[in-house]
Amino acid sequence: MNTIIQILSAHIGREVTPGEFVETKVEIILGNDITFPLAIEEFEKSRAKKIFNPDQVVIVLDHFTPNKDIESAQQCRRIRQFAKEHNIKNLFEGGFGGIEHALLPEEGLVVPGDIVIGADSHTCTYGALGALGTGVGSTDIAYAMITGQCWLRVPETIRFIYYGNLQPWVGGKDLILYTIGDIGVDGANYRAMEFSGETISRLPMDERFTICNMAIEAGGKCGYIEPDEITLEYINQRTKRSHKVYKSNPETSYIDTREYNVSKIEPQVALPHLPSNTVGVSTLQPIEIDQAVIGSCTNGWLKDLRVAASILKGRKVHKEVRLIVIPATQRIYREALKEGLIEVFIEAGAVVSPPTCGPCLGGHMGVLAEGERAIATTNRNFIGRMGHPKSEVYLANPAVTAASAILGRIASPQEVAV
Repeated sequence: MNTIIQILSAHIGREVTPGEFVETKVEIILGNDITFPLAIEEFEKSRAKKIFNPDQVVIVLDHFTPNKDIESAQQCRRIRQFAKEHNIKNLFEGGFGGIEHALLPEEGLVVPGDIVIGADSHTCTYGALGALGTGVGSTDIAYAMITGQCWLRVPETIRFIYYGNLQPWVGGKDLILYTIGDIGVDGANYRAMEFSGETISRLPMDERFTICNMAIEAGGKCGYIEPDEITLEYINQRTKRSHKVYKSNPETSYIDTREYNVSKIEPQVALPHLPSNTVGVSTLQPIEIDQAVIGSCTNGWLKDLRVAASILKGRKVHKEVRLIVIPATQRIYREALKEGLIEVFIEAGAVVSPPTCGPCLGGHMGVLAEGERAIATTNRNFIGRMGHPKSEVYLANPAVTAASAILGRIASPQEVAV
């Protein structure tokens, strides 16, 4: 029995099988400033009087915040009022906030064995902690707030095994981009993606979060990495919540198994307009860029900022490029300040933003004009994703993005690193 089946079976009280529809209790119900107002509307339409357990609801105002206009300000005001009325204590914004999928792990709100539903597709990030995290609609969030339950179809599981040693400047972002390039954006449609192998076991948590975060870009229902000593050390430093670690049985069968020798994978770039349009950075002809973005729930972790700073230190951003750096949380921002990373970015000519999803979804803090190109550490490059429908977004890791910002074209970090 694989881990996802074990987690669901434990929550439902019987063994479940792939393909069946079930209703399960959940530990965490997550919403943000875009999706939660819709959940509030559905909650109030139902005439429900109270939330089943306010402590299990988490709201993070991160997409259009700091509020970019009157409409976003009104939405956030409504959320604050609702949270106050229903005694929701886990409301994060401003100086106490960050990007939701980095903030929840940082705050110790998710532990192994949890089921986390969020009205945001990248809720699959929490699989890096040994939890079942998946995105749902705002109506599902309203129902879960009333009942503590959520329905879903039990997914089949694909196992991805990674072995070998990583090349220089290659990390979790490259592994998941390479994988999506291999199976396509619908290659794991409504299936669980279990990431395993000796390479995964050596990765720090930041890289694991990045991999699970982008399971949805392959159509995955969730991503999952079995907890190990690295996971538990991360968890134990942040929470005292009890948890249960689930591991696949040796006789577990999978709907498919893929193996990758990571020593053959170089830094990847996803070309417009799909995350699956991946190529090795060394194979690209010169592609000039107008903007570079380092951040998002995928690559705004402290390790990502360290990597980018190691490339940018002592160098300048190309005069025709705008570099935007976005730490994923206030705590990461503060640590980056202590380590001198923020100074490196500013000296190089970057703009450092407070934590926000902003440019990733074309919201604010870096919207593209017609014909502009951006390279970004974000997770999607669909048409119009970062602004004008005739703009282009190229996805890459922080090292490639930093090197590209310096040279004014998509570049390998080996071109600038000493």
